[in-house]
Amino acid sequence: MKAMKIWMLGGLILLGAIAAGCGGGGARIEARSITIGQELIDLDAAYKQGVITEEEYNKIKSDILKGKR
Repeated sequence: MKAMKIWMLGGLILLGAIAAGCGGGGARIEARSITIGQELIDLDAAYKQGVITEEEYNKIKSDILKGKR
């Protein structure tokens, strides 16, 4: 009986330790703004590497310059 109480107490302590570690770490999420210039540089790199077609490149570039992205 005593051993069972010790195991239950240990389980409760462990459960409490796990619950205390969830979501309370005070982590910060910082938003990073990407400039239009950086978007165009990244777009150009994707096109040169063959990741996107010329048609996609021109459409996306137009959207960036119009402020749609």
